[in-house]
Amino acid sequence: MTVSANSDVHFDPYDVELNADPYPMFRRLREESPLYYNNEHDFYVLSRYADVNGALTDPKTFSSARGAILELIRANIPIPPGVLIFEDPPIHTVHRKLLARMFTPRKILDLEPKIREFCARSLDPLVGTGKFDFVADLGAQMPMRTIGMLIGIPEKDQEAIRDHTNAQMRTEAGKPMKAAEEGLDTGEIFAEYIDWRAENPSDDIMTELLNVEFTDETGEVRKLTRGELLTYVNVVAGAGNETTTRLIGWAGKVLAEHPDQRRELAEDNTLIPKAIEELLRFEPPAPHASRYVTRDVEYYGQTVPEGSVMTLLLGSANRDDRQFPPDGDVFDIHRESRPHVAFSVGAHFCLGAALARLEGRIALEEVLKRFPEWDVDLGAATLSPTSTVRGWESMPAVTR
Repeated sequence: MTVSANSDVHFDPYDVELNADPYPMFRRLREESPLYYNNEHDFYVLSRYADVNGALTDPKTFSSARGAILELIRANIPIPPGVLIFEDPPIHTVHRKLLARMFTPRKILDLEPKIREFCARSLDPLVGTGKFDFVADLGAQMPMRTIGMLIGIPEKDQEAIRDHTNAQMRTEAGKPMKAAEEGLDTGEIFAEYIDWRAENPSDDIMTELLNVEFTDETGEVRKLTRGELLTYVNVVAGAGNETTTRLIGWAGKVLAEHPDQRRELAEDNTLIPKAIEELLRFEPPAPHASRYVTRDVEYYGQTVPEGSVMTLLLGSANRDDRQFPPDGDVFDIHRESRPHVAFSVGAHFCLGAALARLEGRIALEEVLKRFPEWDVDLGAATLSPTSTVRGWESMPAVTR
């Protein structure tokens, strides 16, 4: 489908101005151009919920094996084994089962008192100061500590590890990820920790991955290779940091803009889990995912040819009135619960979804306990420079 020259319907993941508030354009894409083609960067876009959900659950047609990011698919670079989000079944199934054993409900729930204690340590010194940054003071800290505990990274090194994994997603304004040119990070930064854990086992993911035996896609029963170990740990560390940080930043902004709903949450924290779901729907930290198209496929009377790149607008799907009536652009913590795609769906549903929800709930409970009223200073806030994860580097608030 070619967009006519006089059309101003436009989506470009590298457009900084558009990224600041993409939702008006997302609505136009859904209504005017539900299959969109970007001629400059040569990729297609689906924006309606039903289409996005359908593509996410059809890995045979929409493959992740070349990556899930536009520029990575275009670059066609080698993908190391173990990068779950860049794999298709059957190898994805094998690797996912292996990691799923590390994210059991017991392991997640065991983290709750530790997460809550860290939130208290971070927030208590700020009480009475009249100011609080949702990202710098909490959002960039708590997920790092949580995933560090889960993996087995010493606390003194967790900040450096967070910065390293986050840097892999960073882009210069208006430019693609550097990984498209330089290749994916192999996780070598974790080598020293893995060697140490081999001699000093503990109750953490790194120790479990070192010792687990599994049946691989060829039928062989074996342990992970060193390269696979490094990749696994790198994937978990990166996925567990950035998106939860963005969720907490969005909570600060959106609830400042909806003070009546924020006051309801402060008065009744049993509403907070629903509020977290609505925040994830309304401002998903990962607003889009891309796939390699393995066969000709038709949408709206147009053929998307085999070999194309299809970008699935999760952020648009989550605002589609057809799935979230009557108006998907309205934030409402009392909205009827319906499935969203903030964590993807199907084979690539986020393994860390339960952990992200837990972190978001605890963070909001602890913030509201101390700061039931706040305004944000958007003039001093900074949007993260990345084409893959959308959110805030800083979200300063005035508390009262």
